[in-house]
Amino acid sequence: LLLSGTAWADTECNVPVANWQSREALRKQLEQQGLQVQRIKVDDGCYEVRGVDAQGNRFKAKYAPDSLKALKMET
Repeated sequence: LLLSGTAWADTECNVPVANWQSREALRKQLEQQGLQVQRIKVDDGCYEVRGVDAQGNRFKAKYAPDSLKALKMET
């Protein structure tokens, strides 16, 4: 997992909604990586995810809604 100590406000996604992948696609991707997803919401145009990793650590992450690429993650 990537760790980031920078401020969350630095990350904004400027992707048209028509290009977004679904929350369920993101949930499936994360579950395949062994992560338990507790919540997915939209924040600053990005998906914000909260959950638990395989070691039982809580995490918070931001993902690009079009590519579902992790932009920031902290545990």
